[in-house]
Amino acid sequence: MTEKAEQALEAEAGSGQGGAIQRVFEALSSAPRRRILAYLAHSSLTAGEIAARFDMSKPSISQHLNILETAGLIARERQGQFIHYSLVENNLVNTLNGFVQDVCPVSRPLKRESKALASGKAVEKSQD
Repeated sequence: MTEKAEQALEAEAGSGQGGAIQRVFEALSSAPRRRILAYLAHSSLTAGEIAARFDMSKPSISQHLNILETAGLIARERQGQFIHYSLVENNLVNTLNGFVQDVCPVSRPLKRESKALASGKAVEKSQD
C-alpha cells in the first residue's frame, strides 16, 4: 500500500463514526481518565477539584479532560470564573462504564466519594 493510501485510510478512520469510536476507546484506555469519569458519576467538578485527587500536574489533568470531552464523554460549563465538568448523561458509553464501575474494586470507592460530594453540594445550595 502506498503512503498516500495509508494516510487516506487513517484520515477516514479519524472522521465519522469510526473516528468517534476510536476517540472513545482512546479516552477509556487510560486509568486516570476512567478515574475522572468515576469522580464525575454523581457530581460536576471543577478542574481544580479533579486535580486535587491526582498526583499529577494540572496541565496533565487538563489534557485528560480535553480527551474525554473530545470523545463526547464529558461536557464543560462555565459558571462564573470556574469551568465545571460533568458526565454526558445520555451517552451509552458512560452508561456502560457506570455498570462496570459498580463491580470494579477501584472505581466503587471513587463513585461513593462522588455521591458524597453531590450530597454535600446539595446541602450547600439549600443553605444559600
